[in-house]
Amino acid sequence: QVQLVESGGGLVQPGGSLRLSCAASVNILAINAMGWYRQAPGKERDLVARITDGGNTNYADFVKGRFAISRDNTKNTMYLQMNSLTPEDTAVYYCNGRYWGRNYWGQGTQVTVSS
Repeated sequence: QVQLVESGGGLVQPGGSLRLSCAASVNILAINAMGWYRQAPGKERDLVARITDGGNTNYADFVKGRFAISRDNTKNTMYLQMNSLTPEDTAVYYCNGRYWGRNYWGQGTQVTVSS
């Protein structure tokens, strides 16, 4: 079993930046296809960005050029650097990964973009 714990959310003004962290309770290299998802009120949970074991990344169109996903294997932590935030980025952001065939989610961290 693995625990994923997000942190770094908060209130930020439009145009601002935040960096989210996802700390894993196991060796992060053992977790497949880690990614960030987000869910706004009344909407479905959407993929934001994903990073493979080999470090390849892909992004949803709505964050390309603004967000960057990365991973520090020495700290068993995945990050999401979010720049040029807009009110439309307001959502709960979740960390996700597969470990030994099971899908795991973090508890989520709230990101609110508002002036």
